[in-house]
Amino acid sequence: MTPVLLDTGVIVALLDRSEHYHSRCVAAVAGLGRPLVTCEAVIAESCYLLRGLSGAPETVLENVAHGIFLIPFQLLRSAPAVRSILRKYRDLPADLANACLIHLADELNTGEILTLDSDFGFYRWRKNRGFQLLMELD
Repeated sequence: MTPVLLDTGVIVALLDRSEHYHSRCVAAVAGLGRPLVTCEAVIAESCYLLRGLSGAPETVLENVAHGIFLIPFQLLRSAPAVRSILRKYRDLPADLANACLIHLADELNTGEILTLDSDFGFYRWRKNRGFQLLMELD
């Protein structure tokens, strides 16, 4: 079963009911029925952005511990490739989490992503493949 990449904004919107995209993110994740994969940088960003919402950072980590958010990525072995992606997109700019997700797309051979970041419309995986954004943005 092909996994779906998961970005920070979706995790934040899932856990923060006041977020504009909360309902859409809940519906998108509920309707997938496929594994959600991400990286530590996305988890760190999510925990940071949710730090003011009681219990939310802990819930993010519980989702990792229970295998709801899978993390098959290891920066140690992928650092050179991620560094190259950061250089390639320095004018957008890409942050560490985005670069890791781009590399993860290459590793897992999938460009399907749940994201609220419109930059994924510009990023490419496997050099020239566009990402398939699974959420409509306003």
